[in-house]
Amino acid sequence: MDPILIKLGGLEIRWYGLFLVLAIFAGFEIAKRLITRWGFDPERFEGITFWAVIWGVIGARVGYVLTSPAEFNANPVEALYIWRGGLSFHGAIIGGILPYVYAYYRYKIPVWAYLDAVVPGIALGVIAGRLGNIMNGSDTVGRLTDWPIGFTWPTWAKGFPGICQGINDISEVARCAPDTLVRGPVHFTQLYGVIIGIILLILAYYWLRQNRAYGYVFWQFVLWYSLLRAGLEETFRLNPLWLKVYLNPQAGIGLFTATQIISVPLIILALVLLARWPRTRKPAAEPAPAVPNAKSRAKRG
Repeated sequence: MDPILIKLGGLEIRWYGLFLVLAIFAGFEIAKRLITRWGFDPERFEGITFWAVIWGVIGARVGYVLTSPAEFNANPVEALYIWRGGLSFHGAIIGGILPYVYAYYRYKIPVWAYLDAVVPGIALGVIAGRLGNIMNGSDTVGRLTDWPIGFTWPTWAKGFPGICQGINDISEVARCAPDTLVRGPVHFTQLYGVIIGIILLILAYYWLRQNRAYGYVFWQFVLWYSLLRAGLEETFRLNPLWLKVYLNPQAGIGLFTATQIISVPLIILALVLLARWPRTRKPAAEPAPAVPNAKSRAKRG
């Protein structure tokens, strides 16, 4: 477990960035194939999704910084070091949706079909991000626990500094003396996140096979990601609690992190929309391309 894959002089290639890049490319290709199969223009989708990825990454970082500000008190510039890890899924969703919403109102793109198509890629991104967190060590670390599933980080694992006994909030770790740090056992929340991503990827293909009205897959993903993340990962992470509720400090169980609180309205919204969502998918109908694509640019040239 070493954050750095390759180091050549001042150039570093980190596992976190590599995993995310691979997930983006794989998810992009999967989405293009789905869009083509559904009868929509893949080149138009490609142009808009490029900007969705850019804004999704920006939103993910902004969301992480806003919900974990204590990590950047010592050096605020580190908020820009995105390659070191630290992304918020909810921030990514907000940032990534913005280009689709803009293109919908300006060009009348089939926005729900586009969002359904990118769901497998988002699930891959969840897996990639958590694998990168494992290699980074200190990212999304879990609380100390006396449960049998507790994981003790090996001494050779780089990037994991350790956790203080009795500390239940990552913002308090900096106040610990170095000789009080322990390496575990902790909840292996990075692995919990990988498992959540795998479950969501399997579910995504199950939802896609149902051929429901476009948008159904996207809102199912929002619902189940929010439920699984809030219940199976955030409950055990050493994240700051907006409300200090420790159900069982010895077992490493706490409630009301920022992500859990934000997940509640998302879960309610997804349930309401899914209950009212049309069951029948309409045939593909896309207006004449108004978004410049590769073919249109070639003709003008």
